[in-house]
Amino acid sequence: MNSPFISAFLPAAVALVMVGLGLSLTVQDFLDVRNHRRAAAVTMALQLVVLPALCFGLMLALQVPPVLASGMMLLAASPGGTISSLFSHLFGGDVALNVTLTAVNSVIAVVSIPLVTNLGLAYFQPDLGGGGQVTLQFGKMLQVFAIVLVPVAVGMLLRRYRPSLATVLDRPVRIGSSVVLALAVLASIFSERANLPGYIADVGPAVLLFCALNLALGFVVPRAVRVARPQAIAASFEIGAHNATLAITIAVSVLHSSQLAVPAAVYGVFMIPVAALFGRLLTCASKETRQGGRASRRTAH
Repeated sequence: MNSPFISAFLPAAVALVMVGLGLSLTVQDFLDVRNHRRAAAVTMALQLVVLPALCFGLMLALQVPPVLASGMMLLAASPGGTISSLFSHLFGGDVALNVTLTAVNSVIAVVSIPLVTNLGLAYFQPDLGGGGQVTLQFGKMLQVFAIVLVPVAVGMLLRRYRPSLATVLDRPVRIGSSVVLALAVLASIFSERANLPGYIADVGPAVLLFCALNLALGFVVPRAVRVARPQAIAASFEIGAHNATLAITIAVSVLHSSQLAVPAAVYGVFMIPVAALFGRLLTCASKETRQGGRASRRTAH
């Protein structure tokens, strides 16, 4: 996983993903957060505070090995991926809000990823075999900035100044992003294939539980503070569909550790079926609520 090819492939691959995100964004998307202040504030609080704290607690409770616990903290700090908008679209969420939240999250990630990951590394102190550590030092911040924001800016500039080209590129880049996610997950799993059964036993339950709790909290908490259902669904998938490709890239390219990438790779495998099941449950619950409401009205008449 630390070969020159992989080291070059992963940053280029995640750049493609982030360019694809940029192709769907405009400056107005960042400004639109004002239209959904409550939903955005709750989602940001969950993403930046609650999820890292929840992940930390799960690592302690489940006694996950230090290197995998640190990788989980990196995953928890990673923003939502573009797939969150797809799930939101499929299950009745506010897709425009997803786009806005992903845009804001990607900017904040330049600080939140190094901060949360470094705290995890400092506490769990994994043996990285001489690897580095994500810190708030200038050099590491530049690496995360280059991985996250520069490609997004390129995509946004293309949309702004070459809209026809951006339209042509949009679909191929989206498809390429899905392929990249699959390749990144497969490469991470392949590089650690000898230890994979043990890793899945150690971190698999934590990944499944973390993913399910992300999705549930992302829906229940906004609804509890009177955020409308479509916006709550958007928030749920935004914080539940983490950018596993970005987490894998930082683990390998910045921290030089394929072991740290394992939780994100396992998450990448589990996330899609878990999110699809959660979306299906939301749909069924919504249908039952509507049917119950109609039955009540008929009884009243």
